[in-house]
Amino acid sequence: MSQNVKIINNPVVCKSLLTIRSKDTDSQCFRIAARKITRALLYEASKNLPMIEKTIETPIAKCCVNDIADDIKIIISPILRAGLIFTDEAIDILPDACIRHIGMFRDEETLKPVWYYNKVPTEILNPEKVYVYITDPMLATGNTMLEAVKLYVNRNIPIKNIKSLNLISAPEGIELLHREFPELEIITAAVDEGLNERGYIIPGVGDAGDRMFNTVE
Repeated sequence: MSQNVKIINNPVVCKSLLTIRSKDTDSQCFRIAARKITRALLYEASKNLPMIEKTIETPIAKCCVNDIADDIKIIISPILRAGLIFTDEAIDILPDACIRHIGMFRDEETLKPVWYYNKVPTEILNPEKVYVYITDPMLATGNTMLEAVKLYVNRNIPIKNIKSLNLISAPEGIELLHREFPELEIITAAVDEGLNERGYIIPGVGDAGDRMFNTVE
């Protein structure tokens, strides 16, 4: 496995993975478990944020503390619709972050992404000081995530400032992303066996969006 794939597998994450994998888990429990995993992924992702020292006063005395640098911009970029599960947790953890939604759906015949929504500005000021976390529960073929990464790279944001956050990933998706962007860090809770003929992750969770939003037919 590439050194740029970080698998978060602490006991709470593992138990939450069990929950979202089970076919007997209802939508509410799926969402709760997914949010627990999301929080762990976001804490890991935020390790790349630059820090500065500040002096503050506690009720007892002055002390030096570390803080996130004031001159950076953080973007959380969920891929609609399933990527929305990351948004509430992201705002709690990084309240100053900007949310930039990306809308793509997968053509079931070609497995290629089709754009339908984009809230990312054409130009981004001081791109070297922008940190982007692109969120999508399932990194399957990697086609959708690749398009999302290109969207930010084309706005001159350094690839080291961009991270892919996924509940579960497939080797095929990881390989596709790292073929074009070897330095891209992928943060995930599991890397599964691979894809079936329909492009779904095995064993995976099924359709994460349908299970999350209770639209399983």
